[in-house]
Amino acid sequence: MRVLVVKTSSMGDVLHTLPALTDAANCLPNLTFDWVVEENFAQIPSWHFAVNNVIPVAIRRWRKNWFAKQIRQERHHFIQQLRQLEYDCIIDAQGLIKSAFLITRKARGIKHGLDRKSIKEPIASWFYDIKHYVPKQLHAIERVRLLFAQSLNYPYSDCMGDYAIARHFLSSLPEDNQQYLVFLHATTRDEKHWTEEAWRELIKLIEPTGLKIKLPWGAPHEQERAIRLAQGFKHVDVLPKLSLAQVATVIAGAKAVVSVDTGLSHLTAALDRPNITLFGETDPKLIGGYGKNQYSIISPEKSMQTITAGQVYQQLADFL
Repeated sequence: MRVLVVKTSSMGDVLHTLPALTDAANCLPNLTFDWVVEENFAQIPSWHFAVNNVIPVAIRRWRKNWFAKQIRQERHHFIQQLRQLEYDCIIDAQGLIKSAFLITRKARGIKHGLDRKSIKEPIASWFYDIKHYVPKQLHAIERVRLLFAQSLNYPYSDCMGDYAIARHFLSSLPEDNQQYLVFLHATTRDEKHWTEEAWRELIKLIEPTGLKIKLPWGAPHEQERAIRLAQGFKHVDVLPKLSLAQVATVIAGAKAVVSVDTGLSHLTAALDRPNITLFGETDPKLIGGYGKNQYSIISPEKSMQTITAGQVYQQLADFL
C-alpha cells in the first residue's frame, strides 16, 4: 500500500508529522510513504524508516517569481514527478488552500484531509474526496496522528507518539557525546527572542560545571549574535555553518538543550534530547515540545524579558 503525504512546511510542522508515520507503519507493515515537502526541509522525511521517496517542492521560492521561465519549468517537472504514481491514499496534513489546490488535487489517488470544522482554511477541504473531523483542542501532533488513523483505517492510540528518527543519528554521534550543552538562541520573530544579557548570564552560571556549550546558527545575523554571546567565555563554541542533518547530529549528542520557540526546538524533541524551551507570548499547549524530557518555562507576563537565567539554570540543574 502506497501513501502520499502532503506536509510541506514549516520545520516544526514537518517534524510533528513523523509520529503519525510511525503509528501507521506499526499498524500496517506493508505501508510505504512518499512525502511532498518544501525543499529546505527535504532531509527530514528521509530520516524516517517508513519513507520511500521524498518529493521536494519549492512554493516559497517559486512565488517570488511565479511566471519566470525557469520557475515554470520547475513546476512542470514537479507535477510530472507528483503524478508518476497512483496512490492508494493521499493525506493532506498541511490543510491550507495552497497545499490542497497546488499539490493535493493534482496527485493521483483518493484524497483525504480535514473537514471544514477541523481545518485552518475551510476552502481547502473542497479539494478532498474524504474529509475527517479532528478536534482543534488537541496538540498538533495528536491531530495529525488522528487524521492518519482515520484516513488509513487503523485504531488511534493516545500513548506517546514516536518520531522514530533518533536512531538515524546514533551511529554518527561525536566523540564527546553528551558532554556538552546546546543553546538554540535563534528564532524568526523578535518577541520570541531571549535577551543576550540573559543568555550570557546563563552561560556564566554553566561555567563552573565544566560543560561546554555549543551555539549553532543559520543566518549571518544569527552568527553575529552567537559570537557576541560567546565573547570572553572559553567553554563556548560558535559552530561553523552546518546543514540541517549536521545540526541534528550535534543536538543528538547533547547532554541537554536550552531553546527559544523555534523549529530546532521541535527537532530536539524528535531526537529525544532533554530540552527546556522558553515561551513569552506563545502558548505552548497546542504546539509546544512533545516527547521525552521536554520542559517549558512560560513567562506569566507573556514577555521573554521576564524569564531569568536563574530560573533556567535551576531547571537545567536536574540534567547536570
